Amino acid sequence: MVEEALRLGYRHIDTAEMYENEHEVGEGLRGSGVPREEVFITTKVWSSNLAPDDLARSANQSVAKLKVRQVDLLLIHWPNPRIPLAQTIAALCKAKSDGLARHVGVSNFDTKLVNEAVRLATEPLVNDQIEWNPFVDQSATRRACHKSGLSVTAYSPVAKGRAANNKTLAAIGGRYGKTATQVALRFLLQEGAIVIPRTSRSERLAENFAVFDFTLGAAEVTEIRKLAR
Repeated sequence: MVEEALRLGYRHIDTAEMYENEHEVGEGLRGSGVPREEVFITTKVWSSNLAPDDLARSANQSVAKLKVRQVDLLLIHWPNPRIPLAQTIAALCKAKSDGLARHVGVSNFDTKLVNEAVRLATEPLVNDQIEWNPFVDQSATRRACHKSGLSVTAYSPVAKGRAANNKTLAAIGGRYGKTATQVALRFLLQEGAIVIPRTSRSERLAENFAVFDFTLGAAEVTEIRKLAR
């Protein structure tokens, strides 16, 4: 699936140690023939591995499994209240300074945690990966991220298939010859998100990629925003 996605034109791969597929992602990258420098690889450290030594070990293992010199973005997958955030952020920043990652960031951090993490970091935090789709209002976290210079990645952008059956999204899609799923993805792109739809079906890869040839109008964006209320 990774090879097929890259050949189709995808250039961002999102993985994590918790997914247990980093080795396969690396194999897919090499098998695709796409140069490493053209592909942005994100991986994540699981919440049980956020103590400094554990985080360092996890990051090194991820790089080894992927068989790359470094990942492009290393994220904390979920916060862990049992481990001091200061220790975790320090270890994350050290992973960057040690060359294991070009960039570092967080995932599933709310407004308060984003602000605290930014305050603690000695390296720039560049991204917060959060659940965001037309049915989830993430405006507060997005504001906190943008204020601190973090981009926002939307995971579960089609709400585990819920978007496909939404009448509002389907009606809007009908005006453009697009599916409800494509409208949901396009909406998030226009809202400034980095979007990472997940699929195991070849036909969905093409559908999810075909969202750059139309633009939603302002009234349509407003209509979709109301789905989260």
